[in-house]
Amino acid sequence: MKRINSRLGVLFLFFGLLFTVALARAAWLQGVEGGSLAASAQAQQSEQVVVPGTRGRVLDRSGKVLAVSEDAATVIATPYQVPNPDLAATELSSLVGVPASDLAKKLSDRASGFAYLAHKVDLRSADEIRRLNIPGISMVPDSRRVYPQGDLASQLIGAVGLENQGLTGLEQGQQSTLGGQDGSQQIVRDATGKPIRFEQTKQATTGKDVKLTIDAAIQDQTEQALAEIGTKFSPKGATAIVMDPKTSDVLAMANWPPFDPNNLANATDAQLENRATNYTYEPGSTFKAFTVAAGLEDKTVTPSTSFYLPPTIRLYDRVIGEAESRGPETLTVAQILAQSSNVGAVKIGLGVGADSFSHWINAFGFGKPTGVGFPGEEQGIVPARDKYSGSTMGNLPIGQGLSVTPMQMAQAYTAIADGGILRPPHLIENIGGQPVARQEGHRVIAPSTATQLRQMLEGVLQEGGTAASVNVPGYVAAGKTGTAQKVDSNGTYSNTRFVASFIGFAPAKNPGLLVAVIVDEPQGQHLGAEV
Repeated sequence: MKRINSRLGVLFLFFGLLFTVALARAAWLQGVEGGSLAASAQAQQSEQVVVPGTRGRVLDRSGKVLAVSEDAATVIATPYQVPNPDLAATELSSLVGVPASDLAKKLSDRASGFAYLAHKVDLRSADEIRRLNIPGISMVPDSRRVYPQGDLASQLIGAVGLENQGLTGLEQGQQSTLGGQDGSQQIVRDATGKPIRFEQTKQATTGKDVKLTIDAAIQDQTEQALAEIGTKFSPKGATAIVMDPKTSDVLAMANWPPFDPNNLANATDAQLENRATNYTYEPGSTFKAFTVAAGLEDKTVTPSTSFYLPPTIRLYDRVIGEAESRGPETLTVAQILAQSSNVGAVKIGLGVGADSFSHWINAFGFGKPTGVGFPGEEQGIVPARDKYSGSTMGNLPIGQGLSVTPMQMAQAYTAIADGGILRPPHLIENIGGQPVARQEGHRVIAPSTATQLRQMLEGVLQEGGTAASVNVPGYVAAGKTGTAQKVDSNGTYSNTRFVASFIGFAPAKNPGLLVAVIVDEPQGQHLGAEV
């Protein structure tokens, strides 16, 4: 009996010791390591994921949708739960648009508790993924940007990245307006790692709509015209702007070549550039309208003032001739503009004088951004008056020695078309339904000067003018051609690289539309009237 009691005592002592150790261990885990263990358990059982905000829409002037966000899904995985990574990768690849090898690599990481497999998967594909019922594969809400009109106005509208952040164009420039605020969602899993609950921790929001002055139908026609130029002349690039000269509303802002905003990775820098606002060039003969405007305003000439024009004219080290060789002749100011005489334009500019000419360049808005509302707008380069050299007044009157943007040229021509009032171009009509304030225009030339210029620009499209072959049935149009030599790397003007352009409006007496077309390095033919 004593031996049995002794054994029981030892047994109770052993169990008592084990119980004491267990209590000590529990106290240690709860009191000392409890916080870190709870955090570890929380990390293993839950995951915080971003729920992107929904971007606002981009609309044309009539409300047609140019860009919109739609519901989508982000596909996620708990890799150690996926029983057959290679098979799962094969089944998912075509649905998420990711190579099976890339998916298999992520799914084969058995130490990983979480992995993103694909973003912005369309809802139809998401439904098919759900029906596969692959263990360890789940989805959270996302949104994707779509462009219902395809690549229409692609450089103008721009594109967004995977995080719904605007990367180019108005998508970037209006990010603070279009971009909704991201939210977040917590995924809660059971002990085996299977998602059992999705908890919203922060509400995602929707951005505001941006309504443009662009007319989708006019934009489409403009892009078709540029596509024809691209096919026929294979230029480095081209741009066209259509405006209402009475309001300075931009009705079209087109570029060639286009790009697919849904496939940004394959777009080149040239395709992404909005040449209308971000391309600078020497305007050439289209600038002569402002040379004549300066002469008319300063009353140094009238449309009928005659000039004797030798074949060339020398200013210091610069000899200026015509695009085509000719003998001496006498032309009026109206004929100088219609026939685009370089020698005649220089003579008119010399009559105006350097001080006044510099004033008029600035008055028409050159050398500063137009404020059209497109991000990164260039301002061009205009020499300051104190930087003029001896040959400057041989260059500027014919549109050389300064650089401009197509938008600046279109804006300046609206002043001629609309009675002498220079207005900032207007691209964004309203934001979130609230009209965007318009900047007031101001008078830059007298109404009579604008009328005389419009009449003279009609001559460009008539017999004897540089664009006599242009005919718009039912309209009397006015405009000016330009063929500008580009500067080579050695600082001299090229005989093989040109910028061809035309800026015009119709009807000439009461313009309703103004169009500017600029083509960079056309091949085959290069004259503005031809291209």
